[in-house]
Amino acid sequence: MSGAGRPLTVMLVAAEASGDALGAKLARVLRDRLGSDKVRFVGVGGAKMAAEGVQSPFDIAQLSILGIFESLKAYPRAMARLRDTLALAAREKPDVAVLIDSWGFNIRLAKALRKQDPDLPLVKYVAPQVWAYRAERAKDLATAVDLLLSIQPMDKPFFDAVDLPSVFVGNSALAHDFSRADPDRLRAAIDAGPGEPILLVLPGSRPSEIERVLPRFEDAVRRLKTERPDLHVVVPAASTVADSVKARVAAWPFRAHVIEDEALKDDAMAAGTVALACSGTVTTELALAGCPVVVGYVTGKITYALLKTMFKPRWVTLFNIAAQDTVAPELLQDACTGKALAAEVAKRLDDPTLRATQIAAQNAALVKMGRGMPDPSEAAASALLDFLRARGKAV
Repeated sequence: MSGAGRPLTVMLVAAEASGDALGAKLARVLRDRLGSDKVRFVGVGGAKMAAEGVQSPFDIAQLSILGIFESLKAYPRAMARLRDTLALAAREKPDVAVLIDSWGFNIRLAKALRKQDPDLPLVKYVAPQVWAYRAERAKDLATAVDLLLSIQPMDKPFFDAVDLPSVFVGNSALAHDFSRADPDRLRAAIDAGPGEPILLVLPGSRPSEIERVLPRFEDAVRRLKTERPDLHVVVPAASTVADSVKARVAAWPFRAHVIEDEALKDDAMAAGTVALACSGTVTTELALAGCPVVVGYVTGKITYALLKTMFKPRWVTLFNIAAQDTVAPELLQDACTGKALAAEVAKRLDDPTLRATQIAAQNAALVKMGRGMPDPSEAAASALLDFLRARGKAV
């Protein structure tokens, strides 16, 4: 309890789909630990956090921005949503604020919250990837928050160096449970026979990704469908862009099944023969489900040029970085063409041995990433509660 008769008030802020999933899991664990009458949640999130009682004052799709020009164009809107979030904090008076991923929005929010209420404990959940590029962000974060909950083991030395307390809690994507996934249920839902191939198309969770990546994925699928009319196409859609994805897929000249139901998405990942996926958290989830992946990504030309000069690893996919090898092919920027994507997918559709080899390599990389660790959401909740107790909060 945070005060006489008042439940602990936790503010959770997630501006993208992956952060929404992390926030929902953390809220669920905290409620289970403390009891539903001892904790309440306020903040910003998407559909998953809403299901856990976090009523967002706005649609977070407004903040799912990537790229320099996109960020500049969206800056006034993002600042308006920042003011909305600050007003929410002033009204609800949380006992702690947990800012989840979304560096651009949440570092500004952390600094503004610090100015608005210097006594509010601030926790960042998911570090900026300072081990990959822009190491100076570690110092920036250290001046803005009180604790970091880290999901990558390579984070800690960078934040130790700037005296920011951090706890490695593990990557929540690695705890995704596919034990209840039912490939047969997915096949029944799309009327696919037992041996018929299924291609998963996962175009991202940001509007800019749908605009840039999905047309190239569509071109690839069109080429594949021309040669393989029995190929079933399934498009699991993130809640942040579901309407846009459905509208675009409806105009495709071939049939594709858009899936929004979370359980059916798991079924799809378990049933997929091959996946064509936008770079991001979903590539780890596909690997966990045992589906071989071909990765594609496109961003603005200037953004890409800058990232190439700053980004240290040779790969962008986490399990490729962990393996220090090209386990899954990455077709980025100009290399991300329909023809090239289709060729990589076709190799895997046509060669069961190649699929099996890639799945085995993906599994080995997942072990290096920490697969099999305790549930990261449980670890994050423990670290957060320990932090609050150390700050004198009765929890």
